[in-house]
Amino acid sequence: MTHELLIGDRAYSSWSLRGWLLFHAFGLPVRERTTRMYSDEFARDLAGFAPARTVPVVRTPEGGLWTDSIAIAEGLAEAFPEAGHWPAAPKARAAARSLVAEMHAGFTALRSACPMNLRVKSGGFVPSEAVLADLARLETLWSHARGLAEAGPWLFGAYSAADAFYAPVAMRIAGYGLPVSESARSYVAAHLSHGPLRRWRAMGEAQDRTLDVYEVIAPAEPFPMPAPLPARAVAEGPSRNEACPYSGKPVTHFLELDGQVWGFCNAFCRDKTVADPEAWPAFMAIVAEHRTAR
Repeated sequence: MTHELLIGDRAYSSWSLRGWLLFHAFGLPVRERTTRMYSDEFARDLAGFAPARTVPVVRTPEGGLWTDSIAIAEGLAEAFPEAGHWPAAPKARAAARSLVAEMHAGFTALRSACPMNLRVKSGGFVPSEAVLADLARLETLWSHARGLAEAGPWLFGAYSAADAFYAPVAMRIAGYGLPVSESARSYVAAHLSHGPLRRWRAMGEAQDRTLDVYEVIAPAEPFPMPAPLPARAVAEGPSRNEACPYSGKPVTHFLELDGQVWGFCNAFCRDKTVADPEAWPAFMAIVAEHRTAR
């Protein structure tokens, strides 16, 4: 048995993003389910994880529940001590835990004014004094963390649970064009290019569900992720590959990239790849293999 993770809509659920990254950014196995926020489905799915009231929530292999993102972080660090959720150095580890706690409990002005929306960027948002104060606090914390770190793009050098917790606020900075220092912009850029986060967003695009409660202030602009390769869905094959690069099942759905057709076992596998082909190592591996064989 493995851990079971329930998450909400990928384009909008910032807390779900944290929980998901605590598995996927550290290469840990998990069986995941997605529920639809602001629908009857949400309450029905959560009922199977009672007494959880929101997502993310994890059922452990032993049948226990982690009903909060900090509980998930600490539970996984205990279950997989070699994964590296916390920095090894005691001073950095103490700082990382403190940063996670402050992110979990604070920054209410920023989080309220700028709900995470990974589908579009707000071109007309003007931050309040309270939001600017939260941004200044972020700058202080991030600078402190990097002062304790070895070289690397992340808060404490290597990726840690602290980065998983600050990924949603990095996406808010990008998605609302918030004013931050060059150093902070560099940290946000590291998240935008991070493979697991790119895959998370691509799956959100494949779900193609828009929630009006997360509507951004106009004008809406493209979300500033790295420019994807120009793939597009096509109605039929034949494809260069006979098996889906993710499941190994026979292909039934297709995309075109660089004049070549590639197949997948279902529409979701295809659409998440169309959204960002380079985010998916398994797909890019078969593309590279066929290019080499030419």
